[in-house]
Amino acid sequence: MNVTLGFLAVILAIAGWWLSRQRLLSKPWLEVGHAHDPRPFDRPPIPAAKIGLGVFLTVVAALFSLFISAYFMRMASTDWWSTPMPKILWFNTAILGLGSLLLHAARVTAEKHRDEASRTALIAALATGLAFLVGQVFAWRELTDAGFLLAGNPANSFFYMISGMHGLHILGGLIALTRVIVKTRAVPTDEKAVLSITLCATYWHFMLAVWLVLFALFSGWANDFVELCRQLLT
Repeated sequence: MNVTLGFLAVILAIAGWWLSRQRLLSKPWLEVGHAHDPRPFDRPPIPAAKIGLGVFLTVVAALFSLFISAYFMRMASTDWWSTPMPKILWFNTAILGLGSLLLHAARVTAEKHRDEASRTALIAALATGLAFLVGQVFAWRELTDAGFLLAGNPANSFFYMISGMHGLHILGGLIALTRVIVKTRAVPTDEKAVLSITLCATYWHFMLAVWLVLFALFSGWANDFVELCRQLLT
């Protein structure tokens, strides 16, 4: 329970920071008529897509926090045996991080109207996302070949369920990214296209952060951290 509350607190802090940067927490009715703001209505409206993405990511964060909380609670059972972490997950983590960097580059180059460089970065990011999913399938294959089946151990079940759920979210991101690539293939990058690329990049950064937490969970680092916190509190 403490782990869930802590994770949600971090997510809410990040969400609050993001909302403040989007000016969703501002009070325009208190700003009208201020001498230092002669044209308060010149500020561009916040795109509804940004608000929608922020709400969606908050829900996804709550979902994964529940999974993580259930993981820690189930670990206390006597029938729990840790699932070995396939080494390919290190490669998958690196490739997912590379995709995040590529999408950041795509956003930056799109804002500078360097259309060709932006499209190249988008296609490369799409390739890294596909490589990540293929790597996850290889990780599952390695575990099943070694006898760590879905129903063989609660730890196995959690690994397949949580990593599979993350993979589904990555797949959804790839579908959205493919649509952006198709739309920007033959036309100059306008403001709407820049917004779409920005949303894809934000989503990818978020899924990378979630995966890093899951990676620490599967590798046992999160367990050691929680145990250390418990010792400090007792």
